[in-house]
Amino acid sequence: MARGPAGMDVCYMIVVGSFLVFQVLFHIITPRLSTLLSWGYKNLSQEQKTEWDSRCVSTIHAVVVGGLALYILWFDDPVNRDHIWGDPKLVKVNIAIASGYLINDLLLLLRHWKTLGDRFFISHHLAALYAYQYVLARGLLPYFANFRLIAELSTPFVNQRWFFEVLQFPRSTRLVVLNGVAMSVSFFLVRIAVIPSYYLKVASTFGTAAFHRLGLGPQCAWIISSVVLDILNTIWMYKIARGCWKILFTSQKHRKAELSKSF
Repeated sequence: MARGPAGMDVCYMIVVGSFLVFQVLFHIITPRLSTLLSWGYKNLSQEQKTEWDSRCVSTIHAVVVGGLALYILWFDDPVNRDHIWGDPKLVKVNIAIASGYLINDLLLLLRHWKTLGDRFFISHHLAALYAYQYVLARGLLPYFANFRLIAELSTPFVNQRWFFEVLQFPRSTRLVVLNGVAMSVSFFLVRIAVIPSYYLKVASTFGTAAFHRLGLGPQCAWIISSVVLDILNTIWMYKIARGCWKILFTSQKHRKAELSKSF
């Protein structure tokens, strides 16, 4: 995939294709599969079904994009050798898929604001799209753009927590507790624990010829979007940690109550 206009056209075709695929998943495939596979889906309100379908699509996106991001991090040598100007072909494909999803999700958030609306999600999506357009248009910063997509690997656990809640699983249920712990651990590992190493790599590029070659616009987009995303991730981590603590506390309290009844 070239860096010139032809390569850019292919990228934007992937963005459009990704958007259409996620639209079909939300409006057609997910509702039908959920009706067949989930005993509780048909009993949900229309608002709950809308969020259910949105979260199913979110999980599919997270698995595809997060998995591809890991593959690039482990095996894409050109990107890992040159963090700013490495060959962005595969990264651009991943970013294009993610961008199509983000546009799809923004439209859903705005259309179903009372059900799905969240100003933090709006800020997150806009900051990501703002930075990603530099990757798609000019192939800049492929390593750092891809690194950001690894954060999606925590999303399936976040969505699963909501599925358990809307299906009214007791919080002390083993599956709910295990998912809560997995959600907290995965969110911390892929979004919070990596912050120091990410910014150390960012700082290591300052003053280099490759960094100056970027220009002020991409430099600002890169740093500002990174800071905004990490502030949002920190806020979400705090909320998730509180929720996980409540689940563990409730589970422990429930076990003690059951134990006391047995004597």
